[in-house]
Amino acid sequence: MIEPQSPRLAVLIDADNASARIADGLFEEIAKIGEASVRRIYGDFSSGRSKGWADQLSKHAIIPHQQFAYTTGKNASDITLVIDAMDLLHSGRFAGFCLVSSDSDFTRLAARIREQGVDVFGFGEQKTPESFRQACRRFIYTENLLPGASAGEDEQQSDTRSLQPPSAATPIIRKAIDQIETEDGWVPLGEVGKQLPNLSPDFDPRTFGSRKLSDLIRKTNAFVIDLPQGGAMRIRPAAKKARNTKSKGAEKQN
Repeated sequence: MIEPQSPRLAVLIDADNASARIADGLFEEIAKIGEASVRRIYGDFSSGRSKGWADQLSKHAIIPHQQFAYTTGKNASDITLVIDAMDLLHSGRFAGFCLVSSDSDFTRLAARIREQGVDVFGFGEQKTPESFRQACRRFIYTENLLPGASAGEDEQQSDTRSLQPPSAATPIIRKAIDQIETEDGWVPLGEVGKQLPNLSPDFDPRTFGSRKLSDLIRKTNAFVIDLPQGGAMRIRPAAKKARNTKSKGAEKQN
């Protein structure tokens, strides 16, 4: 039996706006999405800013595209990346693009690729402008990909490494719950997890110091949790009363 092929992805890295320290975590994260068939990086590798990537090229089979800064203030790397992205897009060979940069200049590129019906996954620092983050199907903060980030630490350590406090996730989780229709007020956690990226492409439990959404839900202390025997976890806002509150598996978050 032939196994289904993973989605083919084109990974395009802006070396001037991405740290080489994320390389290992970046490709581990991309492997969860699909197969990184094309791996290209763009920058002036003679400059100190991009030199760190030189050691990562052979390790991750990344093809470098050297762009010398002939003119101050003109970013030839960005232009080359965009040209290559459009060539790859029109080849029709890829199910998605991974754009690695914190530069808002790639907002229009991400939007154009998505107009073609192709997914865009953005990777950048938390300072990345909202326009670029919203243009992507999903946006992953590269701080969460660094060695020792919250996803790889135990619960006590991850709290100190979170980019935002767990309480900051409560409003977006409540909004996701409100958009899911239910008869008794309880919402399956899996449905919430599917809705969150639609509301906020950069939503990630790791940003709030949790490895999983269920861990984050518990840390917020803003939701009631139901663990029905033999069923999946369900939640509802603690401030709202569900019609049926007699479920034996309910955990109150005070």
